[in-house]
Amino acid sequence: MTGTSPGTPARGPLRVGLVGYGLAGSVFHAPLIAATEGLTLDTVVTSNPERQRQARAEFPDVRTVNGPEELFGRAAELDLVVIASPNKTHVPLAATALEAGLPVVVDKPIAGTAAEARELAALAEERGLLLSVFQNRRWDNDFLTLRKLLAEGALGDVWRFESRFERWRPKPKGGWRESGDPAEIGGLLYDLGSHVVDQALVLFGPATQVYAESVVRRPGAEADDDTFIALTHTGGVRSHLYVSSTAAQLGPRFRVLGSQAGYVKYGLDPQEGALREGKRPGPGWGEEDESLWGRVGSGESPATGGGRVEPSLPGDYPAYYAAVAKALLEGGPNPVTAHEAAAALDVLEAARRSARDGVVVSL
Repeated sequence: MTGTSPGTPARGPLRVGLVGYGLAGSVFHAPLIAATEGLTLDTVVTSNPERQRQARAEFPDVRTVNGPEELFGRAAELDLVVIASPNKTHVPLAATALEAGLPVVVDKPIAGTAAEARELAALAEERGLLLSVFQNRRWDNDFLTLRKLLAEGALGDVWRFESRFERWRPKPKGGWRESGDPAEIGGLLYDLGSHVVDQALVLFGPATQVYAESVVRRPGAEADDDTFIALTHTGGVRSHLYVSSTAAQLGPRFRVLGSQAGYVKYGLDPQEGALREGKRPGPGWGEEDESLWGRVGSGESPATGGGRVEPSLPGDYPAYYAAVAKALLEGGPNPVTAHEAAAALDVLEAARRSARDGVVVSL
């Protein structure tokens, strides 16, 4: 097999096995893998006949198999395994892939606990293999734009970072993502919370204190569907993070307040919507309509047109898999490490404890 070590040059394209073809596999991973130079989607693992037909219709050269054991039986023919199956399967499947000598990409959350994430990281390091976590929201347009503003010092010293990932879904959709069974690792805290916490840590560094409120609001819901997380970062920034399925009115995606100015941005990055509609990366990918651009100012109200318009940088989910390919083929850096994912899980575990016990948790 090739491409098994981040430091070992390999031929391309690298053959990728994708485990899972639900939302994550079919909407995000498969199209992005197929669009990446140096990668080719070789095998899709799903036991669902309809999803197998769907995969073959979109990728005529792909082979489909019913279970991971069939995939790992062909380990010598593969160069990378991507795990986009239900959360509870991430750790055992990632461990099996690493033990088979295969580099791994795991959808977020990589595990249910930080300890499990660090055990996987240690296994990958022992085997000299790439283990990366798909945190695609680091390549959202608003996140990229905010990072540019921070690098320019446009906001001064940041005092408070507000981030919202809100939806209006008054009726539960069911399935493992909304299961209250701890073994399923469901609920919004670990689903959308994985994104907003990861973004906050990337932007403002480690957290020293965590406070959270987490409730079940919808009749029939089993897991948390409305959660608030407050972080105090080592540098003094306060992050206020909201994830909700019960927001009848959506707040700003970002509201960042600094000593010189603030940045307010409404609306979600357009890439997920485009992928769901069957669009694929190409010219103009990730560009946003000007009407949705954020605003930067001090003392004005963005709701009434105050402040200056800040053009959104194009979102760039393809950059994640381009970095994975470069890591395997040229020894480039891992775009998202398991240790970074473990740090986010430290926060999520602390948030769960805080919400349960009504306490502020120190890290």
